[in-house]
Amino acid sequence: MRRRDDRQQKWSQLLRDVQEALGSPADLVFRAVLAKEDYTVHCMYLESLADKTTIDDYIMKSLMGGIFTEVEQPHVDGNRFVRALPFSSTSPEALLEHTVDALLMGQCALVDFHADRICFINVVSPKHRQIEEPKSESTVRGPQEGFTEHIETNVGLIRKRLRNPHLRFEKMIIGNQTRTTVMLVYVVHVAPDALIMEARRRLQAIQTDSVLESAFIEEYIQDRMWSLFPTLNNTEKPDVVVAQLLEGKVAVMVDGTPNALLAPMTFFEFFTSPEDYYQRADIATFIRWMRLFSFLIAVFVPSMYVAVTTFHQELLPTQLLINLSAQREGVPFPSLTEVLLMEVVFEIIREAGLRMPRALGQALSIVGAIVLGQAAVDAGLISAAIVIVVAITGITNIAVPTYSFGISQRLIRFSFVLLAGFMGLVGILCGLLFLIAHLASLKSFGEPYLKPVAPVNVTDLREVFVRLPRPMMKPKRLPKNMKSLIRKK
Repeated sequence: MRRRDDRQQKWSQLLRDVQEALGSPADLVFRAVLAKEDYTVHCMYLESLADKTTIDDYIMKSLMGGIFTEVEQPHVDGNRFVRALPFSSTSPEALLEHTVDALLMGQCALVDFHADRICFINVVSPKHRQIEEPKSESTVRGPQEGFTEHIETNVGLIRKRLRNPHLRFEKMIIGNQTRTTVMLVYVVHVAPDALIMEARRRLQAIQTDSVLESAFIEEYIQDRMWSLFPTLNNTEKPDVVVAQLLEGKVAVMVDGTPNALLAPMTFFEFFTSPEDYYQRADIATFIRWMRLFSFLIAVFVPSMYVAVTTFHQELLPTQLLINLSAQREGVPFPSLTEVLLMEVVFEIIREAGLRMPRALGQALSIVGAIVLGQAAVDAGLISAAIVIVVAITGITNIAVPTYSFGISQRLIRFSFVLLAGFMGLVGILCGLLFLIAHLASLKSFGEPYLKPVAPVNVTDLREVFVRLPRPMMKPKRLPKNMKSLIRKK
């Protein structure tokens, strides 16, 4: 009797400690079940996270029908459905810590005095949306599935496409407050060991209170903090992740976000799209060249316009120069001010269109671009040529498949416009040399950012600019620079 009273007292103390630690939440449920052999088993869980159906149909019925006999298998690491601790020999502090952590992960804590143990049963029921097409990476042809905010669903989407026993998912918990699940994904014998160890080291070195999205992780593991160019890619498409894993790269998945990180990445890989490999080789090659050409237009056309109209009018044909001069008659601002004004207005319209409700966003973008541009021309604030230049650069900026790289283009465009406004073509040339030097200095997880152009590799260079027909692609071949990572073990 006294032993039973001691157990009841210890359970009551644990109950009070858990309530105090969690702040007596409304979704904390305590249940006491009379087992078949006339002893009481106590159960607690957070009903907002746990699966009540599993608790009622499996755990409670097992207790009322007999002893809950499932035990922890010895010497088994990783995820377990049942994890047990000895109740009497565990210190109250450790017992409270394990119980609170289990409840916050959606597990059920089951106190079995008869077996002198407390069991933590994995009955988590996460709330997440259904699998949908990624809105930021739409494709005409190819898989339409996208990652969700539930990491276990995302793992399943990868395993469905890559049925390889060498596929690895390394689980980590990052964030002192959020305790977010982060997974490092790679394929053994495909990804270089040096790359895997470097990615693991960078993830384990993260010290932060919160991880709410993969961008939190990206800022900690990227190679250059203050560069305008992204050294990691992010995607919502499982087929893209699988394709990159088969090329010897690693992926980082974060619970609570559909965006997975990919490393290492190079400059020219941001111009490729997964749809390139779902179209014919000649079509994909043409589209890839169009993206590269769009990058040049988006970055250099506004600055070239400013430089030519301000400093180098002799480069324009006579008739074109006369037309531009006629358009600019009565305009109170120089070309530099015109371009900057229109570019800033265009960026504001773009941002407002993203934040507005979808039905109003498209109308706002169209009305803002057409009506405001035409009204500015009629009012004599800007010339008609400026509207054409800004419209062309805005359209070509969207041609790049990766959104983060498109933002880099926009920032670089402003820099070149300022250089052209003060120094003309000389400023553009100086900016171009600085840009090339900066790109050549960047690395992504030890891999040169401009490869295979710098350093030059003819074989890989061909695959950057030309999408080879699939029968001509060599299977199981890593790029030359990825092979160099293998030798750095």
